[in-house]
Amino acid sequence: MIYAVVMAGGSGTRFWPKSTKALPKQFLNLFGSDTMIQETVKRLEGYINPKNVLVVTNDNYVPIVEQQLPDVRKDHIIGEPVAKNTAPCVAAAAAILNKLDPDSVMVVLPADHQITQKENFLDVLKSAVETAQTEDSLVTIGIEPNRPETGYGYICYDADKKLSKSGNPAYSVKNFTEKPDLKKAEDFLSSGNYLWNSGMFIWKTETILNAFKKYLPDVFKLTEKLQKSDLTQEDISQFYYACPSISIDYGIMEKAETVHVVPGEFGWNDVGSWTAVHELSEKDENLNAYGNTKVSIHNSGSNLIHTESGKIVSLVGVDNVAVVETDKAILVVNLEKAQGVKDVVEELKSNPDLKEYL
Repeated sequence: MIYAVVMAGGSGTRFWPKSTKALPKQFLNLFGSDTMIQETVKRLEGYINPKNVLVVTNDNYVPIVEQQLPDVRKDHIIGEPVAKNTAPCVAAAAAILNKLDPDSVMVVLPADHQITQKENFLDVLKSAVETAQTEDSLVTIGIEPNRPETGYGYICYDADKKLSKSGNPAYSVKNFTEKPDLKKAEDFLSSGNYLWNSGMFIWKTETILNAFKKYLPDVFKLTEKLQKSDLTQEDISQFYYACPSISIDYGIMEKAETVHVVPGEFGWNDVGSWTAVHELSEKDENLNAYGNTKVSIHNSGSNLIHTESGKIVSLVGVDNVAVVETDKAILVVNLEKAQGVKDVVEELKSNPDLKEYL
């Protein structure tokens, strides 16, 4: 059986003030009526039943997941007592699935990505699942780059080692590369055998557990213990507190010998900042995006307005700026510097007088 594992534990700091500690990015509806996690599960319809979806999230967000995803079984919502990056998240899900179905295949997906071409995505995903099943391989999905992007990690693949699966080829991965500088990103784009790392992974549960045993043996021992337990919240909490904080990329994918990538183009965006929201939103003739907000805009272009108050927003002679208003805060940021919003969040965390605005 194929199961989806949705990783939904992020704090979404780059989307402050809309994304807060109480309600982070993955639970917001930034682009329509559905929240990002709802969109993630909905785009699997017809391939993976909601009953076969596991969600791994911060234990404070379990009630939100239950409310937003009523078709997901409550015992399939895993509450993390502490953030330990993605490797423990995958290991916990693998322990649960291996106990439930030893022949299971895991489709590991971030909860907060935007994909506009569902059918293309499902075609690529099916090929990745087929590769994982037939090759006993760790499989990832790579995005065909269309610009020299410095904000993503890259996957280098061997074009001579090609597997054809249901019309979407899979390639042997040479290596994973961290976010490059602009010169390297330009070289990657021109080389033709580099893909953006989407953070989506597919493997047989048995295969990933064997990889933990080989590359992260301490985590594997904890996973074995968890699998033999009753899988209570206390059991899961003990597992997390004992685990190191490490990513699945660094802990396993960069070290594993048999890794394949299936390239895809399906309107993917990791929605990493307010800049991405502007890119993905409907815009007027001057590239201003403002949704249903009442606006008066003069000699201004390429702006994003995202408010909740119902107030009219006026812009005069302003370009490339995001104006974001909630009931507690107002953010005005140059869209070219939008990654810096996380620095504001760090300042709020460190100032006792400002923590209430997180």
